[in-house]
Amino acid sequence: MAKFIVRRLLWLAVVLLVVSAITFVLLRAVPGGPFQTERGVPEPVLRALEEKFNLNAPLIDQYLKYLSDILVPTITGPEYRRTLTTDFLINIDLPFLGEEAAFRWMNFGPSLRVRSRTVNMIFTENLPISIQLGSAALVVAIAIGVPLGIVAALRRNTWVDYSSMGVAIIGVSVPIIVMAPILQYIFGAVWKVLPASGWGRPEHIILPAFTLGFAQSALMARLTRASLLQVLNEDYIRTARAKGLSERVVVLLHALKNSLIPVVTVIGPLFAILVTGTFVTETIFAVPGMGRYFVTSVGNRDFTVVMGTILLYAAFLVLANLVVDIVYAWLDPRIRYT
Repeated sequence: MAKFIVRRLLWLAVVLLVVSAITFVLLRAVPGGPFQTERGVPEPVLRALEEKFNLNAPLIDQYLKYLSDILVPTITGPEYRRTLTTDFLINIDLPFLGEEAAFRWMNFGPSLRVRSRTVNMIFTENLPISIQLGSAALVVAIAIGVPLGIVAALRRNTWVDYSSMGVAIIGVSVPIIVMAPILQYIFGAVWKVLPASGWGRPEHIILPAFTLGFAQSALMARLTRASLLQVLNEDYIRTARAKGLSERVVVLLHALKNSLIPVVTVIGPLFAILVTGTFVTETIFAVPGMGRYFVTSVGNRDFTVVMGTILLYAAFLVLANLVVDIVYAWLDPRIRYT
């Protein structure tokens, strides 16, 4: 298992390198730039900005400079001052080398449109909020979708099955942009039991997390139902029943564990999507997360923010799939990694 994890982490580095190269080239291939506006920018000012942010250099030099800023760590002393071009994501004090010595790593550069912020500032301030919201939404999706799928499979072709799948169809059919205002109106305006928007208190997370999670619970429900129905028809399930085991033991200890493998497969990528792709929900509920920065940075051609967010999403996706593979071995003892 340890060798498998090390190999996957090494592949993570390769995946991030390939993703960064493709994204970097595609961003530069699209017409326009981060400093162009509808009113236009004087040519001398445009050239000065491009020179300041190294955008007038050959493409390969820009890419290598970008990679070196992220990958090459540095040890700083008392002379270090945090600026827009020297802002590091990882900062570890090294008191044994001096009073103000520190190990610094991963400089994703400044935002090219929001001149007062760096990409690392956006990460440290907004990413934790998106992680909280995405994690809560994933819990809601699992808490609603998996039980619905189990009940529907055990009561196949009954009114319970049809009702459970009806709820799942509602989750798939009603888009977030419709469901969110309805929940705001009911719980925030009519009943006044939950805040309709904002962030900062525990109750602020309930409505956006339910909005995101309920939409994804439909996928969980249908997948759980289909997988459990397939497992219930296996020979070892019939053998367990023939031994006289109770239906609860057969379902919980023998069938459910194996039927969750396809569900776990979906949970990995779903977590990465919920953490970085919640722009609509964050906008409607005024949640200061990462989603709005990612979407607006694409329209603004903010190269550094787009690059940083895509690399972040790719890292989340690969790490989530690694966790899923590890869980496979726990769910199915027949799976072994070497």
